[in-house]
Amino acid sequence: MAAEVKTGNEGIYLEIHLSEKLTQDDYHHFIPIIEERIKDQGQVRILVILHDFHGWTTGAMWEDMKFDLRHFGDINRLAVVGESKWEQGMTVFCTPFTTAKIRFFDESKLQEATTWIQEQS
Repeated sequence: MAAEVKTGNEGIYLEIHLSEKLTQDDYHHFIPIIEERIKDQGQVRILVILHDFHGWTTGAMWEDMKFDLRHFGDINRLAVVGESKWEQGMTVFCTPFTTAKIRFFDESKLQEATTWIQEQS
């Protein structure tokens, strides 16, 4: 599995670790967890940590687009921690698909990303 979901700092945010190439099955694993949190709390905060990430399969991209359309306003903050420039570009690409505040952090700035995701808006 290329995706792992954890609850960060007593439920303040969800932490999603992504590696390798995401598949449709990966989305079927972690999307219900996010949707349950949205149902319980309304808007959510998500910290995505990319490590050795190689993108998405076509099925995974489709699942991602469906999620984005269903939950356009349900994410308050999205921090992406990654290793490369194309991963940083993903944060720019995501902007039209959500009302979330989005920031990219280099992998060496994980603590800074964790602090930012917890800050009050």
